Amino acid sequence: QVQLVESGGGLVQAGGSLRLSCAASGNILSINFMGWYRQAPGAQRELVARITTRGSTDYADSVKGRFTISRDNAKNTMWLQMSSLKPEDTAVYYCNADGRQLWLGQHFNVWGQGTQVTVSS
Repeated sequence: QVQLVESGGGLVQAGGSLRLSCAASGNILSINFMGWYRQAPGAQRELVARITTRGSTDYADSVKGRFTISRDNAKNTMWLQMSSLKPEDTAVYYCNADGRQLWLGQHFNVWGQGTQVTVSS
């Protein structure tokens, strides 16, 4: 099995910064995609940013220029540096990992438990 543990959420004023971390552990052969998603109350979960093993990134238009995703492949860890935060960034942030397990190369796609980010105006 593969598990994801997130940390770094909290309460911050508009214009402030936060850094989220996501650490993967377990029976991991490789992780192809890692990503951050968020879900605000009453809204659908949406992609915030994702990164491949080679470091290629995609960002939601709403966070481009403000958020930066990065990862350490050797440590199976990913970060999301969030700057110039806005009240509309308030949501539960989830990390996601998609890859292969050591056991028979079985595919996995797992989610973290979520971490709350609240931006006050």
